[in-house]
Order: sequence, then C-alpha cells, then structure tokens
Amino acid sequence: MSGIAVEELSEQDARIELERLAAAIAKADLAYHQNDEPEITDAEYDALRRRNVALEERFPALVRMDSPSTVVGAAPSEGFDKVRHGIPMLSLGNAFDDDDVKEFVGRARKFFERDKDLKLVFTAEPKIDGLSASLRYENGIFVRGATRGDGAVGEDITANLRTIADIPQQLKGSGWPDVIEIRGEVYMTHADFKALNEKSAASGGQVYVNPRNTAAGSLRQLDVSITASRNLKFFTYAWGETSAAPAATQFEAVQKFMDWGFKTNSLMIKSADVAVLLEHYRAIEAQRASLGYDIDGVVYKLDRLDLQERWGFVARAPRWAIAHKFAAEQATTVLTGIDIQVGRTGALTPVARLAPVTVGGVVVENATLHNEDYIKGLGNSGEPIRNGVDLRIGDTVIVQRAGDVIPQIVDVVLDKRPEGAAPFVFPHICPECGSEAVREINEKTGRRDAIRRCTGELICPAQAVENLKHFVSRNALDIDGLGDRQISQFYAEGRIARPADIFTLRTRDERALKKLKDAEGFGAVSVKKLFDAIDDRREPELDRFIFALGIRHVGETTAALMARTFGTMEAFREAAVRAAHVDGDAHEVFPSINGVGEVVRQSVISFFANDRNIQALDDLLKEVHPKPYVVTISADSEVAGKTVVFTGSLEKMTRSEAKAMAERHGAKVAGSVSAATDILVAGPGAGSKLKKAEEAGVKVISEEDWFTLIGK
Repeated sequence: MSGIAVEELSEQDARIELERLAAAIAKADLAYHQNDEPEITDAEYDALRRRNVALEERFPALVRMDSPSTVVGAAPSEGFDKVRHGIPMLSLGNAFDDDDVKEFVGRARKFFERDKDLKLVFTAEPKIDGLSASLRYENGIFVRGATRGDGAVGEDITANLRTIADIPQQLKGSGWPDVIEIRGEVYMTHADFKALNEKSAASGGQVYVNPRNTAAGSLRQLDVSITASRNLKFFTYAWGETSAAPAATQFEAVQKFMDWGFKTNSLMIKSADVAVLLEHYRAIEAQRASLGYDIDGVVYKLDRLDLQERWGFVARAPRWAIAHKFAAEQATTVLTGIDIQVGRTGALTPVARLAPVTVGGVVVENATLHNEDYIKGLGNSGEPIRNGVDLRIGDTVIVQRAGDVIPQIVDVVLDKRPEGAAPFVFPHICPECGSEAVREINEKTGRRDAIRRCTGELICPAQAVENLKHFVSRNALDIDGLGDRQISQFYAEGRIARPADIFTLRTRDERALKKLKDAEGFGAVSVKKLFDAIDDRREPELDRFIFALGIRHVGETTAALMARTFGTMEAFREAAVRAAHVDGDAHEVFPSINGVGEVVRQSVISFFANDRNIQALDDLLKEVHPKPYVVTISADSEVAGKTVVFTGSLEKMTRSEAKAMAERHGAKVAGSVSAATDILVAGPGAGSKLKKAEEAGVKVISEEDWFTLIGK
C-alpha cells in the first residue's frame, strides 16, 4: 500500500496507511532522537512525513490522536531527570526545492498583504546537523540545560553542557534579560570526529558513523568525563522562554548573543529578495565541505519578531520559518588528492581523497574514480561523461551516495576550479613494484580495456597472496596441506613471499629460531607432512606449472596448448623471452598456436618482458623441474583423432587431468556434444549432455570404460 499514490487510496486503505506511517515515524524518531542511531536516511524519513501530511490533507476526518504532525522528537529517556520547557522546542517545516522556498515567501506576503508598504525581510543561515539544546540563564548565570526531547519535555543534561567551552557559564556584556533560554545546536567538528575514530580504532574500540550521532551520544553520557573528552561545540541561533525580548528582529538578536559570549554562525544573512536567499543557499552548499562541520540545509526565518508572533504556529512548527534541505544523497566537496591502489589482480584503481562531507548520513572522505578514462571525463567505450569535463586535484565536485553504494563523483563545479590546476597524469608504472602497467586491447571489441594492470604477476606485493593461492591450488601445483589459510598465514609471518619460497621453506625452517612446528595450528607431524607434500610437487606436469604461474588470460586449456606446443619449460621460456625483447615482429619468434588469441599472446609476452618476473621464475626453476610434455600416441590408440566430451562427476580424476590424458593419447576434447562428437565419458550426475549424446547416437562410456579404452 505504501507504493500506491495518495489520490488512489480508498478511505479504508488511507486509515491503514496512516496507522503504518504513525508507527514507522515514531520508530524513526525514537532511533534518531533518543538512541542516537538512526535506522533510515533523512530522505526516507522526510518521504514518510510528506506522505503522512498528504494523506491527512485528503482525509482530514482520519487524522489520528497520535498523528506525527503533532509530535516533535521522541520522549526523553529514563537515564536523566526531566525538564519541562517553558516554551515548546518545535521542529521546522521542510522545503526541498526552490519552488517550496518561493511558496513559503509567497505565503508570508499573502498573510500580510493588508499591511501596505510592508517590506518582508528574511534571514538565511546554515542548518547545523547536531543535537538541539536549550540553556536557561537567570541573572546571566547558566543554571540548567536540556535536550529537546519530545518538544515539551526534555532531559536535564546540565552537567554535560557545562563541559562545552562554547557555552559561557556567565553571560558577558550587558542588556540580557533576567531570565532567558538560549537555544542552539551541539555538534562535533570533522577534525575531532576523525581524531576520535582514530583513537578508538587504535584501542580496538567502535567505529563511529558520523559526527551528528557521535555528538548526540557524547552529550547524553551519564559519565560526564566522557562528554568532556569529546570537545563538543555549540552554535546558538534562537531562544525560548525569556523575561524580555532580546531584540526587535531575528538578525539583531543573534548579534546580541555573540556579544553575550556565544558562538554564532558567520554565514547568516538577511534579505527581502527570494532570489538572494536562494543564491545564498547555493553558496552555502558550495562551501559545505570546507566548513569543518556538518550542515544539512539552510533555515529561512521572517526577521521581525512582531511579525513572527502575528503569523504564529501550526501543530509542530512555526509558520514563519522553514528548512531548505540539501539533497540527501548528494553533497559538494573538494577533491584534495588522487591515490592509485593496486588490487589483487594487478588492476590500478584510482581513489579520490575528499574534504570530509556527510552524504546520506555517512561521512565521506574517499570515492571511487573507477579508471583513468573516468578521470578524463570519458566512459569505458569512449563516450564523454560529466559533459567531458576531467577531474583535477583542487576541483570542487559533487559526490553522490545512493543507499549503500560506494560514493562516486558525478560532476565538477567548473567555475570553482583553481587557477593552474593541471590535468591528472595516470601512472603507467605500478606504484607497488615498479613494473609496467598496461591497458590491453579487447579482442572482441577492438577497444582498449578501461583498466590498466600491473605486469609484475610474480613480484608485485599487491598481488602476492592471491598469486600464491593460485599457485598451490588444486588445478595448479595442488600441494596438499597448503591452502588459502596457510598461504595467508605464511605471507603475513614473512615465511613465503614468492613461489620459490615454498620450496625453500624446509631448509629455511631448519635454520630459523622460530620453527614452523611451534606456530599456531601446526605441530611436528603436520609440518613434516607439509614439507613432504611440497617435495612431492618438485616435478609437476608442464601444463600445470604454466597454469600455476598465474599469467593473465592463461587458463588450464591455454596452458595445455602451450605445453603441447613447446614441450619443455626451457623452450617455452626461451621463445617467450625472445618475443618480449625482439625488435621486429614477435609473431616470428613466438609461434601461432591454434586456440590461443592475440590477447593471450600479448599477455604472455608482457609477463616475460618484465625482468623481475623472469628472475622470480628462474629462482623457482632452481627448485622445481617441470616434466616435459609428451604426447604418447601408440599406433593402436583407440582414441587418436577422435573428439571426446567429459560430463558428470568424475571420481578418479579431475576434469583437467581427464583432458590432459585424452590429449596425450591423440584425442581432441570438446566442451559440448555436437555432430562431431565421437565419445561421451559420463560420470554420475550426467544430465543434458548425456541425453543429447543418446539422441544423436554418440558412443557413451563410463569412467572405467575410458581407462580400459586408453589402456590404463
């Protein structure tokens, strides 16, 4: 029902929907105002309230006793004494676009239209994203402070508020009323928030989500010393109960607060022109990232206090004020730097470093930049994005974060680009290992790949753990007892950094002071088994060894084709190294192999063009001696020249072993059944391939029959 337009709801459906909305908004209020842990975004909350108002306007007879339109905040918690506000602390109505602001000003002019020659002036100031507080002063002395609570009753947090340096214990100057409740917002700066998170992380503590929640939680601590340690700040902008009006206008009152010792916001202006107010809104939004604290909009107020009183209030908000909210999932900030991170597959990924800004309730300091084309303002296929505008360090940018998506930069504010800002030069050298980083040509599209990758597969520390895991995996060297967990542990402990280190582990462990048998998860027996398993793989099959090297695009099938073509590791290495360093056409040195495309060929050549890859490989070949690839086709081979397909669960060999075995006996292995298929080897669980083979009259045999057929 929540997805049905208000105008399409029946009266009964509207009653049910209003009940749902009341419960949802009450739950959100409790999470935000009392628990300081909001469960939904500001945009989602605002949408609930807008729908509730629309329903109440269409069905006024259905307005509930507990209508959210009459409720402010949430009931105070039981941990503090209660304080009843002399004048309720109300909320504000919201404006979400320029038209809403113009309508607000239009309503004011219509209300006062009988006052001839009356010039309506409005103030505009940043809406601080913090926790509202009310401070009671008697004869200039701070006597009590409270949270907003439910608007009528708040929590007594006097002791906590006394720890905030921005709150004077005694008012300065003169002219203050005998009794006045100063109201404003408690907040935390980005710098203090970051320092708190770093300190918490260092001690194994929690990670704080954003400054607003942290400030609210800090202010409502039962242990005052915790509040004092958080360096909270306070901006004042309003007042509640007072024995005398502080001034004749909103603007003058705020200026007096500053004289009395309070911090007020310097970005407050006043104007009678709605265009000027909206221009100031955009100027504040543009400065948002450089303020050092969170704001979530701009508040407009009718300036004259006597006119405020005449215009009055609705149930939960004044008519004479409105909050113009920023887009909840976007914010403007500054691009302070671009870092290049190297992923486990060698991909060089640029990451934007941003001046901290809160987007969608989360502090954003980094954003993905995807690839170098994105920085240049180009899409992956060459089409421009952001109207073709590139990104430069120092740019003012618009950041977007929808839901849980990683923040990204969606636009550049060009008129704020610093003079002399230079285009970003994307590195062609891996920052982790110094190897060349290349963009391959996609064989299917003919275009360059968007990602630039490091060619130092064997020596790049950013790729090391994943490459080592691949090296020992089942279809590669398949070392028993050396799995992902052990590889990660050995790398972290400095026992293994490159493949060659695996085969020198026993010798180095014998000389080490801290033996592997004493490490967590090991013992003398398990270590001996591991060392023996490593030694058992010192003479692997050539195709397995080539696959284990982790050369990009070289899978099991390609590794087998190369092993079959070159026969020995020495021949393969020599041809690849010569092709990588030849001045002429590499195709003349590295032969064409049926089934191996140009992308794979270039990937192999790039691997062997890296001298440090060759050194790492040569170190490995001192310890490991791959067997020559021998095709043994006897004169009476039953499968020579035939096309074989394997399907189902093979119980005595892996699929790659079955393929290699068939090829060694002169057969061609296919992945699917066709008219050219001669034999289907079917294990348990064979499905559609078996059915298709039976329908086509293809010879179907079991795994046992296969071994008999090839003489094993």
